[in-house]
Amino acid sequence: MAKAHTVGIVGLGFGRAHIPAFQANGCEVVAVCQRNVETAQPVAKQYGIPQVFERWEEMLDKARPDIVVIAAPPALHLQIAMAALSRGAHVLCEKPLAMDAAQGRAMVEAAARAKRTAMTSFNWRFPAAMRQLHDMVEAGRLGRLFHVNLRWFGSRWADEGVPATWRMDRAHAGHGAMGDMGVHTIDLVRWHFGEFTRVAALAGIAHPSRQAPGGRPTDAEDFCSVIGELAGGGLVTITVSRAARGANEQTLEAYGSAGGLRYRTAREEKRWYVGSLEAASGNGGFEPVKVKAGLPRSVGEGDQLEIIGKALIAPLVKRFLKATSKGQSPSPSFEDGLRAQAVLDAVLKAERDGGWVRVEG
Repeated sequence: MAKAHTVGIVGLGFGRAHIPAFQANGCEVVAVCQRNVETAQPVAKQYGIPQVFERWEEMLDKARPDIVVIAAPPALHLQIAMAALSRGAHVLCEKPLAMDAAQGRAMVEAAARAKRTAMTSFNWRFPAAMRQLHDMVEAGRLGRLFHVNLRWFGSRWADEGVPATWRMDRAHAGHGAMGDMGVHTIDLVRWHFGEFTRVAALAGIAHPSRQAPGGRPTDAEDFCSVIGELAGGGLVTITVSRAARGANEQTLEAYGSAGGLRYRTAREEKRWYVGSLEAASGNGGFEPVKVKAGLPRSVGEGDQLEIIGKALIAPLVKRFLKATSKGQSPSPSFEDGLRAQAVLDAVLKAERDGGWVRVEG
């Protein structure tokens, strides 16, 4: 019987969702790392994790995990990934992959040199309805793509009184709503429809007077609208907000010469992690598409992070683990993270300078 992979997780904000994802795949999570050890201890106890570290360097050296999950602020991704890869670990990194495309490229090259599996955690490819949409696009149900519209709205920072976090400081986060949510929409467009060639963007901050940790003014966008052009000729519109009161949903609509597809996830709905899908063809209207989730009932138990881990990250982890035995880095790979990062870089430049900005590489 093969020995179970050991896993160390850096960052226990969203990183907590990775614990049930790896445990569901038979891995042994041996260590977690969080700057505030007091908040990490109860999490470790809850999931039966034996080691808790304050510093990620100490975790790498003492726990020596086979796999390192990076769920720390993006400003730390490059440094942690380089150290983990140099120690022979495989790496699963949260999005956005890095602070910019130059850092992302360095991570791609380091993973290639180390011959380790390196993937980006684009877990929103994995709702059953989203996978089915992808299969339908691949089968030609849209025909020639005309335009795509994506919307991702949440309300986490709509209230001015909500305490600020590192996500509001570009020095740590690189981006605001585009790094939190928009990078997923970029990845979904690339996965379904191909590469971006150029973008234009407008963005805003909900409460400019709010201070980020350390007393700096918050400078990361809370909402952003992007117009993009694809290499295949289709047009894209993306709207993201983390200051939309009462909202917690994602939508994708795609229209082409042969038909249309509409996807939606709304967190307040039962089995939201499956998503819903509709299709139209010819001159007819939209009709529901039956989606087969194939998930055990227990996937829907627990809080939001537990459910995301079991329903949406676990399938990615399954692909990741299979790749480690073959020395491969399947999609969504570091390369996918890098290509999404190049689009983020162009969006940020468009926010600052205005006009159209070409996506490099």
